[in-house]
Order: sequence, then C-alpha cells, then structure tokens
Amino acid sequence: MLLLLLPLLALSALSAPLLQKRVTGIPGLDVSSYQGAVDWATVAANGAKFAFIKATEGTDYVNPDFSQQYEGSYDAGLIRGAYHFAHPDSSTGAAQANYFLANGGGWSADGKTLPGMLDIEYNPSGATCYGLSTSAMVSWLSSFSSTYEAATGRYPIIYTTTDWWSTCTGGSSAFAANSPLFVAAYNTEGPGTLPAGWSYYSFWQWADSGTFPGDQDVWNGSQAGLEAMATG
Repeated sequence: MLLLLLPLLALSALSAPLLQKRVTGIPGLDVSSYQGAVDWATVAANGAKFAFIKATEGTDYVNPDFSQQYEGSYDAGLIRGAYHFAHPDSSTGAAQANYFLANGGGWSADGKTLPGMLDIEYNPSGATCYGLSTSAMVSWLSSFSSTYEAATGRYPIIYTTTDWWSTCTGGSSAFAANSPLFVAAYNTEGPGTLPAGWSYYSFWQWADSGTFPGDQDVWNGSQAGLEAMATG
C-alpha cells in the first residue's frame, strides 16, 4: 500500500515493539510487491493473525509476489484477504472489480479468507480525486461495490482516510451500511474521526513499519469476530 501523506516524526522516535504494544486490537499487516517474498512463519510467530495482500491495481497490474504472499500467509495459519488499488481515472468501477476478481480477489467461505478490500486513497501520480467530481466518485465506488457483491455475495472492505473520503466523495455515507471500514491514520492513540457514515472501524492501519513486514494493522474486535468476518 502506498505511503500516506501524513507526518511520521512521532513514530520515528519510538521503537517498533513499543508501538506494537501500545496499540490495542488483533494484530495484522498488509503487504505488496515492495516486500517481496515474506517469511510467513516468522510473521505468525511474532503474533500476526491476519494479512491483506495486494493483488491488483487498475486493470493492468498484478502483484508478481501475490501467490507467495497470499498462499504463504494462509499456510502459516493467518486469515488472509486480497486488496485492489483503485485508479478511478483509468476505467470503470465494474471493470476494476472484475479484474480484481479474475486475479486473486475473490472470496470463499473457508473461514480463512476475508472479503476483498478496495484501497481508495490519494492519487500517487496526479489529481487527488483522479479528476472525478464527488458524485462521479460515489458512482465509481458503487459500480465497484455492486459488481464485487454480485460475484461473491460479500461487499468489499473499504480502505481509505477520513480526509480523502471527505474531499473526494463529499463525505458520502452511502457505503457504511454494507462495507466494513479499514481506516488509515498513522498514530498510536486511535484513528480519530472516521469517514462519514461509519460509527466504528473494522481495521485500522496505524503505521507503515514495525514488528511485521509492510504496514501495521489491527482488527477492532476479538479473534472470534475476525473468524466470523472471514466465514461470512
């Protein structure tokens, strides 16, 4: 996942193990090709219970390390899920949902696979909102979400930041009833104000480095609750 454009000075002054202990919740991580092959046995031994793996981006990129990361995390006993980095400027939401589904982003009720996650955030190479109006962005999100749900029976998890969501969707509350929230906010005290519509978060990405490879995440609930989300 891309680095968020938020201050990290406070994090650099503290050790990763200390940060891990200060954040409450079931620990996990998310990774992409940037991490390469991951030593999942060590990740599991260090306490991770779930992992999100980047599968696709737009309609022209597949993570070359996806298989090792996705199957490796499963084999190590973690609950795993795939994610798609959205490019609303390049194709429709439906086209990107179908590309994601065709390249590892599906869901099965095996108790170890989370519904797919849509990573919708700051544009890494252009306009913050990808050149879309707030109404067009909401329509794009609806297209992705409905296509994914029609194929899997599950609505996608939505990863975003409160600032991006407010700026680029106009603070839409249209998705909170169906999609679990994965909120990104880099600190150890809590995620702060949530995007419009959500009264609680399911996952929180609180740092971009720490005990585990990649980003550091927590599930806001019990292990049983995490397993229930995977089971559907």
